[in-house]
Amino acid sequence: MKRIFLAAWAALFCVAAGCAHAQVTEPFPSRLITVVVPFPAGGTADLLARLVAEQIRPLLGQTVIIENKPGASGNLGMEGVARSAPDGYTLINAPQLSFSVNHLLNPNLRFDPRALEPVSVLATYPTVIFARADLPANSLADVIAYAKANPGKLTYGSQGRGQIGHLTMEALRLRAGLDILHVPYRGSAPAINDLLAGQIDILADNMLAGMQHVRSGKLKLIAVGGKERLKAFPNVATFAETLPEYYSDTWMAIAAPSGTPKDVTRKLSDAIAKALQNPELRRRIEDLQAEPFGSTPEQMAGLIRESNARWAPVIEQANIRSE
Repeated sequence: MKRIFLAAWAALFCVAAGCAHAQVTEPFPSRLITVVVPFPAGGTADLLARLVAEQIRPLLGQTVIIENKPGASGNLGMEGVARSAPDGYTLINAPQLSFSVNHLLNPNLRFDPRALEPVSVLATYPTVIFARADLPANSLADVIAYAKANPGKLTYGSQGRGQIGHLTMEALRLRAGLDILHVPYRGSAPAINDLLAGQIDILADNMLAGMQHVRSGKLKLIAVGGKERLKAFPNVATFAETLPEYYSDTWMAIAAPSGTPKDVTRKLSDAIAKALQNPELRRRIEDLQAEPFGSTPEQMAGLIRESNARWAPVIEQANIRSE
């Protein structure tokens, strides 16, 4: 009886060990993948995530869903992902600043965004400067001249404190030695509305936010923050054509919890890169005034370092903190 009892336990142990081994060696992915977007549905982060998820589902052989978790300027969703299991099944899709300078803008974070594992940059898009239609300035040089001739009178809006529009204009203020007034909003829509109404003078944002109003003549496009002029607006100069080495852009990227295996992040990155070669997907992303990318994890890590080097000094000199 004793031998039978021990044999039974040995058999159970082997089965359990075999099951555990099967779980460890189970190929990735073997179940549903969730991409968290830490902002409301309908924005650029949400749209890009949904477009890419649609294309990588057949490449990975698993369902990929988008889950919107807005709150705390995107940090609610990011914290949830940062605390998730490092297995590649819960990911975050967020903009550049969330990965590069979030810890500087929000020193009381309960997680370290720098510890997230880079996966892939989906797309990049330049920051642009819009102006009210009747502002007596048609270029960045004109805006600088107007601000210097009218100290303390030029007002600029942003999507909120610590957002890319705020950092962009503070960089301009510091570089050109301007006395201008910041008017923060909660998102692009109210800022655009007040710019259209003439309540503020200029606004730094992405092209999609105000393109229809530029085309209708209700707003002016003053300058472009990328390294090249926009194909759709070739007559509009870049920031750097007026102030050398002055750039501002945004990229949207996917990351995984700290400790996610490199082979998992690589498999996800490869699938995203392959999906972004699809001509129809590229066209749809370009319609959002963005440039499809599909980086490697290493390239994304490099862009995070570059972003930190660009914006950390601005945050420090202007003493910027998120709301």
